[in-house]
Amino acid sequence: MRTHSIIPRPVTEYDLRLLRIFVSVVDHGGFAAAEGALGITRSTISVHMTNLETRMNLKLCLRGRSGFSLTEEGQAVYRAVIQLFDSLNDFSLLVGTLGKELSGELVILCADQLDEKKQLKLAQTIEIVHQAAPNLHIVLDGDAISNIEKLLLKDKAHIGIFPDYQPIEGLDYQPLSSEPIYLCCSHRHPFFHKVDHQISEQDLAQASTIHPGVDIHKDGKEQLRKLNLNARSYQFDMRKTMILSGQYLGYMPQSYIQQELNAGILRIIQPSILTYQFDLSLVTKKRPRETRKLALLQKAFKTAFDLPA
Repeated sequence: MRTHSIIPRPVTEYDLRLLRIFVSVVDHGGFAAAEGALGITRSTISVHMTNLETRMNLKLCLRGRSGFSLTEEGQAVYRAVIQLFDSLNDFSLLVGTLGKELSGELVILCADQLDEKKQLKLAQTIEIVHQAAPNLHIVLDGDAISNIEKLLLKDKAHIGIFPDYQPIEGLDYQPLSSEPIYLCCSHRHPFFHKVDHQISEQDLAQASTIHPGVDIHKDGKEQLRKLNLNARSYQFDMRKTMILSGQYLGYMPQSYIQQELNAGILRIIQPSILTYQFDLSLVTKKRPRETRKLALLQKAFKTAFDLPA
C-alpha cells in the first residue's frame, strides 16, 4: 500500500528548487542535456531527482538505455508544476502593478520587419515610455504571429504589431499603418526588361512566385491564387533576398524596396493591377492583467504614430 507524499503543506523553498530541476530536466529531455542549463553535474541532478521522487513517493521518470521518459504520474506532475510556476509569475506581475512606479517587463513583439520610417516612430514610442517610467525593463523583439498571439493571451506580452487578416477571439486590433504592396522582380528576371503589356496572365501564372506563408488581405489572396506559388517567405528582408536572386516574383511594399528601385535592380510589375493593401495593427489582449503598463504603451504609440484617440 502506497504511503502518502512527505512533501509538506505548504510547499517549501527546497521543494520548489527540486521542482525547478525536474522541469529543466523534462524541458531538456534528460539529465545529461540539463547539465549546462542547471550548472550542476549529472550525478547531482540524479540525487535531486531521487530526493524529489522520495518526497513525493512517486516514480516521475524512467532513465536508462532506452533514454529519458516521463511516467504517467510524472506527466501529471510536470503539468501541475508548470501551472504552479505560472501562478507564481502571475503573482509577481500583480505585485509589480500595485506600486506607484511601474516596474518589471514591458514586452513589445513585432512580426514584421519595419521600414525606416516606422522604426523611427517606434523609437519615439520607446523614448516616451522610458521617460515616463524609467524603471520598466523594455523588451522589443520579433516573433511569429502565432507565437505573439499566444503570448498576448497568456499576458506574457503587452502589445503585438502584425497584420490582422485573421483576428482571433480575445484580442483587440487597432490599425497602425496601411500601404500598398506590389508584385516585383529583379533585374536578373526575364520580366525585368519587358513592358507591362508584354507580360500576360499566362506568363505570370507560369513564373515562380513567393507566397508570404500566412493568410493575407482578400485582394492579395485572389491575386496569389492565379500565380505559381512554389516558394515561401514571410519576412520582407528575406523575401527581398529571394526576389533579388532573379528566380522569383514576390510582393513587397514600396517603402521597403525604394533604394533598389532607385538603383534599377528591382522593378514593380503592373502596379495598377497587381497590388493590395498591407495593413499593420496594434494588437492587445481584451482583458489584460497589467492595465497601467498597457495604457502607458498605447498612449505612447498614439503620440508617436499620430493615431486617432
